[in-house]
This record gives sequence, structure tokens and C-alpha cells, in this order.
Amino acid sequence: MQLTRFTDYALRTLILLGSSERERWSIDEVATAFAMNHQHLSKVVHRLGQLGYVTTIRGKGGGICLAMDPLTISVGAVIRDVEPDFKLLECFDPASNTCPAGGCCALEQLMRQARNAFLKTLDDATLADVMGSGEDLRKLLGIH
Repeated sequence: MQLTRFTDYALRTLILLGSSERERWSIDEVATAFAMNHQHLSKVVHRLGQLGYVTTIRGKGGGICLAMDPLTISVGAVIRDVEPDFKLLECFDPASNTCPAGGCCALEQLMRQARNAFLKTLDDATLADVMGSGEDLRKLLGIH
């Protein structure tokens, strides 16, 4: 399984915002810090704003900042909110399933269990957990 770049950008953005001592960041600054595509990051930040994870402030002196305490942001919830789907197999979607082994194959159930275990592990982690102290990231990226 591989998460999308959208999800990767969302998580890295939240980690940076939570780790930083700065009050606000511009999308350009976040994109530069992580060598991200600016246009794609803009879409990610817009979605994070819609979901309530970040506050976006337009205009001069504007920027983005976390809208929630990192201790209250579940990594699993973020991934569920931004990842388009978790259909690991074709048979996960009855509308497009063409597999003739449906109902006879135990692979679907096994993959559902694996997906659920994966998400449960992520549900148990908060943004604060993956940020660590933030000091190492700030040093690595040369930020304050």
C-alpha cells in the first residue's frame, strides 16, 4: 500500500506547523522547506483548512498555522480525511469488481483486517507523537 503525495504533503505540513516556534507560515515557505510542489501544496493546505486542521489567513501578514493542539490530532484521522480511498483490492468496490472469485476467496477479508490494523496503529498516534520535540526537524531544515 502506498499513500498519495497529497497525504504525504498534508502530514509533513502539519508536522512542520506543529514543530515550528513561528506563529504563521506562508505556503511558499512550507513548499521551500520540504521541496514540495507549490500548486499541489496549495490544494493540500486548502483541504486541511476545510477540515479544520489549519487556519488560513489571507493577505499581508497572513499565512497558515495549526488550528488544533497537536495532542488532539490523530494521524489516522488525518489520513482517513485526506486519502481518497483504501480499496486495496478490486473486490473492495462492488461497483467495479470484476473478480469471479468473489465470495470464495479469503484474500479480501485478510486485506480488510490488515488495512484496519494499519489504521488502528495510526489512530493511536497523535501529531505530537510524530513531531517529537521538533528541535531536530527545525535544525535539519534550518528553521525557527
